[in-house]
Amino acid sequence: MAEVTTSVWATGQRPSRVQRRGRYVPESMRHPGKMLPSIAARVIDTYTQPGELVVDPMCGIGTTLVEATHLGRHAAGVEYEEQWARLAVANLGYAKKQGASGFGRVVAGDARNIARLLPDLAGRAALVLTSPPYGTYTHGHIRSTRDTGEPGVRKWNHHYSADRGNLAHQQLPALLEGFGRILAGCRDLLRPGGVAAITVRPYRVRGELVDLPGHVHQVASEAGLAFADRIVCLLCGLGEGHLLNRASFFQLHEARKAWARGLPVHAVAHEDLLVFVRPHVLGPEPAAPTSYPPDGGEL
Repeated sequence: MAEVTTSVWATGQRPSRVQRRGRYVPESMRHPGKMLPSIAARVIDTYTQPGELVVDPMCGIGTTLVEATHLGRHAAGVEYEEQWARLAVANLGYAKKQGASGFGRVVAGDARNIARLLPDLAGRAALVLTSPPYGTYTHGHIRSTRDTGEPGVRKWNHHYSADRGNLAHQQLPALLEGFGRILAGCRDLLRPGGVAAITVRPYRVRGELVDLPGHVHQVASEAGLAFADRIVCLLCGLGEGHLLNRASFFQLHEARKAWARGLPVHAVAHEDLLVFVRPHVLGPEPAAPTSYPPDGGEL
């Protein structure tokens, strides 16, 4: 792991759609909860070396995997929803056509059983990078009256899934229990001293702030991971003496309604990056693979 990191990363200088344009297949925009490519790339560049293995147990459309392969790392991902798993494979193929030198693979399955889904990777990963879901839906894409001239707001691409087995459908206690199982499985995939990095932010339920970063810190510790660092990844941009707003329509709408009621609520403009390490164990470390996949094959 790198010896020195800064506590705030300027990862929001370009909007998400600009970061993805020409780098991901257009259908990728359908996913409602994508990790910022700039965050994924910064984490991978900071905590791994070329040729090492990166794992994302909830990989969605494959942002972690794509950025890893572009940086010459190898990547493996698990995704519960088959539609997103297919998009992750498409994005890996697109990265390969653009000259990405790393290999990647995607498994469609439940990451609560990740050790069984990726048994050949036990003790081999240098980095696990992922993010938990924030509920059954997100802000997605919208068109307001200002955009269309018609009354009301139209939303689309804001649901993860209709499958009740998806962790996104679970209430907070069940979500944390399931995410803890995922992290425990990921711990077994990490090599001793390997890093688990989790991007997470607080969110509001009926106006009440839920400290999801604090909860994730607890379940990661219970999964046997040792806390190492906390970094702020900005979602806003840094201009000349001012911040560049990247908040969604609904973030701003809810904040304005709260202010009208006398509540000084602000839109969240950062992701917490919680960094953990798999503690070293007695005995020899597993030998690192010379290539990934082991036969150097395609996706």
